[in-house]
Amino acid sequence: METHAKSIIQISGSRKICFLLVFFVVGLFVFCNLASAEKEVNGRGLAALKPDTAISVEIKSGFERKSWSNLLYPKSVLRFYQHNGFQPVWVDAAKSPKQTWEAMLMLDCVLQFGLSHDDYHPKDLSYDLLHNILEKPLAVNDVEKAKYDITLTDAVIAFMNHLHYGKLNPDFTADKIDNGIEGGFNAGAFLATALPQKDFMKSVISVQPKVKAYADLQYQMHLLEGVYQGDCYDIPDSTVRRIAANMERLRWAGVADSAYIHINIPSYTLKFHQPDTTYEFKVIVGKPAWPTPTLNSAVSYFTTAPEWRVPKKIFETEILPKALKDHEYLERNQISLYDEKGNYISPGMEALEMISNNPGGYTARQSAGCDNSMGLIVFRFPNVYDIYLHDTPEQQLFKVQERDFSHGCIRVEQAEKLAGLILALDGSENLITNVHHAIRQYKTQNFILKKTIPIIVTYLTCEVQNGALVVFKDIYGLDKRLEMALYNIVDPLALVN
Repeated sequence: METHAKSIIQISGSRKICFLLVFFVVGLFVFCNLASAEKEVNGRGLAALKPDTAISVEIKSGFERKSWSNLLYPKSVLRFYQHNGFQPVWVDAAKSPKQTWEAMLMLDCVLQFGLSHDDYHPKDLSYDLLHNILEKPLAVNDVEKAKYDITLTDAVIAFMNHLHYGKLNPDFTADKIDNGIEGGFNAGAFLATALPQKDFMKSVISVQPKVKAYADLQYQMHLLEGVYQGDCYDIPDSTVRRIAANMERLRWAGVADSAYIHINIPSYTLKFHQPDTTYEFKVIVGKPAWPTPTLNSAVSYFTTAPEWRVPKKIFETEILPKALKDHEYLERNQISLYDEKGNYISPGMEALEMISNNPGGYTARQSAGCDNSMGLIVFRFPNVYDIYLHDTPEQQLFKVQERDFSHGCIRVEQAEKLAGLILALDGSENLITNVHHAIRQYKTQNFILKKTIPIIVTYLTCEVQNGALVVFKDIYGLDKRLEMALYNIVDPLALVN
């Protein structure tokens, strides 16, 4: 284990038993409520079991009057009710209230998913009112019943969207999700299929990410906000918030494949996950002034002995100033200069001074070779940041624990081994020898994959290793802002604990 990581909490076997007991108690609570409700409904006679069509009328007219102004996902909720003919889902006393109580219990337990109660209409969804609606239906008017039904549907849809996409996803905002994402997850449609299922709660929470890193953090959160609560454990709020923030980040990643490449910036690691095993590599990431961005893409090919097209910002702020001070710098580093039309520029001092007056009109390229800044292999994947994963000639830097040295791109140790593993997964083991030969000969060659491999770059400041929570340095200082947004915290001083 890296010395910069700190172990926080160790999971014991007895805690796992307690965790199972919690779910047993929850199940017992649901069963008792159902039994009590069924007994009282049966006591009222068959007349009370007739469907209350008046609620449907109020639900529909409420949408027409735009009465439901406090909904989080109004368009999604409307589509849901349009699909089911504006029938009530939760408050019809003639129907089994099993799913209703389970929905309420899930909203009670949102802390165990790293979410906040305040985001799911806690003031409008009271248990007292629900008991009256289901057990004393004549005591509550149809408008209140319709409002409760609509509000609970909105809360469950919001909960599912937050579990699947995250609450603060920078790519999928609440408005974008509410308008409908073509080919994407549809919480309203999923809710319609989940309601008839035997295990409604299990169906709903299945929309969460499937990756192991998320499952491990979620289990930790279940322990901290469920099993350990009231059990004489002193758990810092900062630990809970940190886990919640990183669960949120993993929801943004959106990986569903069993084989994928996962680069985590704060831990300086690359994990190549395959169905039966995981390979781990050290990486170098961007320094705080040139941070590596988080992203979701797919590796489509890699190149041996690549030429490096120097990014304009690096050329203007680093390469050109060094060349002006040292007239042998460009030649020593195999860097060539070109104008906008691609014409080669002889790197004399007079030319360099001319270029310095208009650096944006020129580009620099570093030829392939053992000293190339990208090393001997570069792995390509489309992204708006124009970064890539590559080898490096500075192998000694991998011996350093905190490896934030790059200009945003990601350098990987044992890049040749990674290339071989990628080809093997792609069913192209016969090409591995060609890769070795191309590297030894400094030969530029593209190796195009039959099937792209998903790649995610995350910013996770904690993870679970061997049952223990391990914390990494927040090298870009991003945790506090995300924690404040997740928990609706205004005062940063509230994050001290």
